[in-house]
Amino acid sequence: MAITINLRATWGQYAPWLRQEHASLPPVPGEPWSGHMGVFLHYLGTGSTSNLQTEEDCRRAVAGVYEDHVNSSEYEGDIAYNFLVCPHGHIYQGRGYERGAGNAGKAPFIEGVGRNEGFYSILGMIRSQDVASEAMLRSIRNLIDHLRHEAPRKTGKIILPHSFQYDTECPGNLHMYARQGTTIDPSAPWRGPADIYVYRTQKWVNATYIAAPGYVFCPETGYTGWNTVLSLTQGLQHELGISPTVQNFGPGTFNAVKNRESVPEFERNENLLRLYNGALWCKGYWASQFLGGWGEESEASLRQLYADMGLDHANAGQRLAMWPHVLKSLLRMDQFRLVPGGDPHVRAIQQRLNARYVAGIGIPAMSLVPCDGIYSRDVQQGLMMAIQYETGIALGSINGYFGPGTQAALKGRGSATLTGDLRYLFRAACYVNSPTYTANGQAHYLPADIGTDARTGTHVGWLQAFQRFSQLPVTGHNDYATWAQLLVSSGDTSRDATGCDCITEITPQRGQLLKANGYHIVGRYLDEHLAPGDEGYLGKALKPGEPQAILNAGLRFFPIFQYNGTELGNFTYDKGYDQGKKAHAKAAEHGIGAGTCIYFGVDYDATDEEITSHVVPYFNGVKAALAELGSRYTFGVYGSRNVCIRVSKDAGARWSFVSGMSWGFSGNLGFPLPENWSFNQIHEYEFQAGWGLDHNIWRDGGDPGVSAVGRG
Repeated sequence: MAITINLRATWGQYAPWLRQEHASLPPVPGEPWSGHMGVFLHYLGTGSTSNLQTEEDCRRAVAGVYEDHVNSSEYEGDIAYNFLVCPHGHIYQGRGYERGAGNAGKAPFIEGVGRNEGFYSILGMIRSQDVASEAMLRSIRNLIDHLRHEAPRKTGKIILPHSFQYDTECPGNLHMYARQGTTIDPSAPWRGPADIYVYRTQKWVNATYIAAPGYVFCPETGYTGWNTVLSLTQGLQHELGISPTVQNFGPGTFNAVKNRESVPEFERNENLLRLYNGALWCKGYWASQFLGGWGEESEASLRQLYADMGLDHANAGQRLAMWPHVLKSLLRMDQFRLVPGGDPHVRAIQQRLNARYVAGIGIPAMSLVPCDGIYSRDVQQGLMMAIQYETGIALGSINGYFGPGTQAALKGRGSATLTGDLRYLFRAACYVNSPTYTANGQAHYLPADIGTDARTGTHVGWLQAFQRFSQLPVTGHNDYATWAQLLVSSGDTSRDATGCDCITEITPQRGQLLKANGYHIVGRYLDEHLAPGDEGYLGKALKPGEPQAILNAGLRFFPIFQYNGTELGNFTYDKGYDQGKKAHAKAAEHGIGAGTCIYFGVDYDATDEEITSHVVPYFNGVKAALAELGSRYTFGVYGSRNVCIRVSKDAGARWSFVSGMSWGFSGNLGFPLPENWSFNQIHEYEFQAGWGLDHNIWRDGGDPGVSAVGRG
């Protein structure tokens, strides 16, 4: 990696005039020296570097380090460090690629190698009151990469703090980066600066509760994550007398907090206050820097957190009643401030759910929902519970599931003329399912229509567009089918459908039976990755002559290709490329004509990160293979709504086959139907004994499927 290393002369000119010449000269070789092991990190000591405002200030500071070291008998008459990195990200040569003397040479050897003989020393120019800037961290990362790959004497993978097996505070707040795998390690992903208060929280909770029964050590990284908040949860349990501790804020923990009847401002257990402050830091709120106290900084942040959640902190009764809920949410990764990409109108819906149904009604099964502007699984479940309450389901029976009782309530009260809170919830469901699509493009639900009492033309117009796009009866009304389509990706599973798919061979008799039951198109698999005789073999691939048998029954079919698409490891560019070629060969073997869309399956709940890292590259491999073979066939995607949307946008899938019946998938919650949906798989059932069938809505004007087969 090309980096700029400022030579000694850039700072040597600021040394005392009698030493300027020596300070500016290239470093003198020292023996023995290899530098092959790795690097040690250092800092400047106690105090603050607030005086380092300009680069001239930094050069003078380097010269000051030099002067201190020259006047010491420890460092062989020169600056001890190999390189120094200032807060602005400039790298300065000290001993450079020659032997340094700053790593506590008399301390224990590392893997049999002396600390000065085998390790470079890098000084980050911060003091005890400072944290490293992003510019400094990037430069240290780039410098380590340079030392590993380009330096005259290349170094190894080890990254250590000066304090490793040595009694010193050095490298101060750089300590959280001083190991392999952190953001300064060029072999690890860049994560940006860590949070020193999160880091201190992690160190404290580990040191305090490591002996507590069941406690799980959390990584001391300075980055918030589930490992950290779950360790804090275990610390809370220990302080509340729960043993063994577990990594879950369950009913026992909730009730123990409730029974304590104490909010933080009146709490006297200092360890509990440390846990509360640490949780605030981990949630991104400012708190007391003295973890064991609860000052105005902490209380102000707690007031803000209550407000962000939609709760009334000023109401003393509500503040106390909600504290167990608030603490539970603090010890999760839920966010309560608008995040990048979040929608403020969704956030208002989230806050209203908390205010009315958790704080107001007190639905027993309902927890606080995130208030980040993102419609997620937890928010969807909270919305469902609110709807259950407003449609008359008893408090003790509310569970957030779209079960028979909820369906019956929506067919009754939910399908009548809506008023008040139920009307608001219906319109909120419309908003979070926006946009929908029309022949002229996207149709967005107006935020102003969410809370209005009027049956506005814009509300009715959007609702009709949604119904038309979802292939529902266009009523402009809150009928059951529309409620179902708004709330779960499967929608009304009892509605008629003209499409289906299965793993079973379609014989002439089966084809006639499908036709007689209203089906017009059937999805069938082109191949199977397991061989006959394998214990997992399903025999799901199209059989010779089967395509013509399907057509002879008056049906069409659409080809599906899936090799072990139920796990992340299947999805790589190379596997997509290989499977794209196999799919082409199988389709041609069956005489399937040019222009046919082959659906490649993602048959699990792929997260957004996995879609980016694995699924999209897989489909790019499919695309490349089909293009290389002449683009005889196009490709589609089977998966959750989010998978279909992302693959269509980022890899160019022609059509989407949505796994709508997997309504619990995170990729089906908070995402609209993809614009290019052609099939929506809504229900799985046994069509005949031993013959399972998936019930699919086939979109009018969607993929026409295969209507003829031949050769060539």
